[in-house]
Amino acid sequence: MDGAMNGIDLNPVGIQIHGVAAQDIDAARRSFLAQLGEFGLDRCVAMIKEPHVRGCSIKFQLRKDFASEWTPDGDTTRLCQKLNLGTEGNAGDLEREILLAMLVGPVAFEFPSYDELSSAVRIRKNVVEAARKTMLAFDTDEAERPADYWTYSEERGFTILPGKSLITALQKATQPDASGRIYSFSCYRATEYVILLGIAQELKSSNPDLFRQLQKQWESRAIKSGEFHEVFLREYGSMSEPLPPKYYVPGDRLWFRNPDQHSSDVTGYEGSWVFYLGGGLFTNFWKRDKPYTLTTKCLELFHWRNATYRDQAGKLQIDEAIVEERVRTSMSDPVEVERILQKMLRLREPKGVYVNGGCIDTSREYPRWVYPGTADLVLPGF
Repeated sequence: MDGAMNGIDLNPVGIQIHGVAAQDIDAARRSFLAQLGEFGLDRCVAMIKEPHVRGCSIKFQLRKDFASEWTPDGDTTRLCQKLNLGTEGNAGDLEREILLAMLVGPVAFEFPSYDELSSAVRIRKNVVEAARKTMLAFDTDEAERPADYWTYSEERGFTILPGKSLITALQKATQPDASGRIYSFSCYRATEYVILLGIAQELKSSNPDLFRQLQKQWESRAIKSGEFHEVFLREYGSMSEPLPPKYYVPGDRLWFRNPDQHSSDVTGYEGSWVFYLGGGLFTNFWKRDKPYTLTTKCLELFHWRNATYRDQAGKLQIDEAIVEERVRTSMSDPVEVERILQKMLRLREPKGVYVNGGCIDTSREYPRWVYPGTADLVLPGF
């Protein structure tokens, strides 16, 4: 899909570090260039120093010649393939992919210091690594957590028992390797737990005071849904200024919309919340050993419309076995795949509109700043 046809500016903006003093910016520049040099990326990056409302800033952008070769039309899904990166077994390669995707970003990733940027990259790595280990039972009506770490009340939601580690509680709830069983979740709540785990792991080492606040918060009241988004996340891209349809950074949370009005009336099938794992793959919390590609995710959402039925109570449902069979059949026919992708790889339409839109959202989400002195993650009551 041609980004220009969607009003998308494909010029890299990249990473911006701003500070109150020139010496702070120079120190950040040296630190970041040293990191890029370790990864062999310093030769690929252009720097721009300019005034900023907080003093001065420096932008780091992937040079346009490298950007056009490695990420044509803003497509970051082939970075690993083009650069032969093995991110599953190599944390350094995962960090390379994260930084490269950020450096080609069409919207600036802003940080008040190099330390804050480093924390952000580590959180993204944490999120990807936790998401790869997550496997759950899909359920929009029922929810359960390990009873030796969690308790529930209507008023407070799922909270952790006093004295129990938040990090361990989240791992046991989402990772069967840690708990020995699979628990029921909605995909949206599952993404909250994975994000919370990634943040908590970073805070434990970089900001112990905020980590203790987070621990106390989840001993008293869970933060979820809209409040979770406001407290913990930033959103970049919008309906008026959409991101390129194939632009993703490992660790991004994103939504694939179901563009079919009828099947989107099934509870839980309005769309699908996932994380981008890098390497062209997206989370499959229900079958973690079979992550989605952009193609298979589009095919799945497309075939929801072909698997709807009403149960004995008259409630609209979707038969997952039919969806899987339809996807397998489609995958054997390249012409059919291309026909479906032509529909699904369009940007989504606004809420309530079902005309010619696809499943691709215009925005992505990632965590707020967390480093001491510059953190803007503020918990209620603290």
